[in-house]
Amino acid sequence: MAYETEDHETQYCFPDINSSCIKTKRSTHEYNIMYVFFSVLSVWTVFMNLLVIISISHFKKLHTPTNMIIFSLAVADLLVGLIVMPLEAIKFIETCWYLGDTFCRLISIIMGLLLSTSLSNLVLIAVDRYVAVCHPLLYPQKITTPRTIITICVWWFFSSVYNIAIISASNRNNTCYGECTAIITLVWSIVDLFLTFQLPCTIIITLYLRIFYVAHHQVKVINSLMRSGKHLTEGSVRRKSESKAALTLGIIVMVYLFCWIPFFIFSLTPNTKITSVTAYVMLWMLYINSGLNPLIYAIFYPWFRTSVKQILNLSKIFKPL
Repeated sequence: MAYETEDHETQYCFPDINSSCIKTKRSTHEYNIMYVFFSVLSVWTVFMNLLVIISISHFKKLHTPTNMIIFSLAVADLLVGLIVMPLEAIKFIETCWYLGDTFCRLISIIMGLLLSTSLSNLVLIAVDRYVAVCHPLLYPQKITTPRTIITICVWWFFSSVYNIAIISASNRNNTCYGECTAIITLVWSIVDLFLTFQLPCTIIITLYLRIFYVAHHQVKVINSLMRSGKHLTEGSVRRKSESKAALTLGIIVMVYLFCWIPFFIFSLTPNTKITSVTAYVMLWMLYINSGLNPLIYAIFYPWFRTSVKQILNLSKIFKPL
């Protein structure tokens, strides 16, 4: 068989099938390095996001509307590390898809669901921070934990329905056997561009421009009061804290958009294939972002560092923080 022949002969994903895709040759050294790298990346992503999930779910003091959105984002990131990363790594390293068309469509739905849900969570974070910073008096009334949880569930549901619809409308025309690609129609491409890129990014950027302006003004006023020796009210301290939280979450949003925008622009460029190395690098930037978010929490959030210490110290995990 061609699959088992010498190095100078062509290798195929399925040698007994005439329409089989060609398998890219790699040395044993390349295989080992790539499998180790992607395995470490997957384990890191799962472990770090699991710490976020346990922290927020276990400690009741962390049951706030903002943290519920972070929890949802961590769930999506964990599933990326647990499901999407391993399968995409195998497909990238082996350059063949051995699991069939049905599972190809299923993993495409899951991948689209997790990526769109992550972006939806960032929109919710932007809205949450906008109300907290720009309308602090309305925040306790409008943004409550039960409402936030319901909104998150609705986002997950509609993201699932949307991705099932878009993958169901796709086809595999003009592809070889052993390839997993989803080719969507022009109409769906335009709809997808608007719903999963233009609209969310416009909302996020618009809200955060307003947030940064108001937060900068609030911090400047509070600092001037402190320099003049005037007593700060509880509301002023809270507004300064909300502004700091908005800036921290803004970093998460900007890092995600930095990873997301290049891939989306590249995928819309004519005469390009998603199987190219450049496209895979940009796609993996999205996946790697799932492992970066917990690092941002660890750097900027004292509650996360404290809760992680409690979790890792198993004797204290059952004690409320």
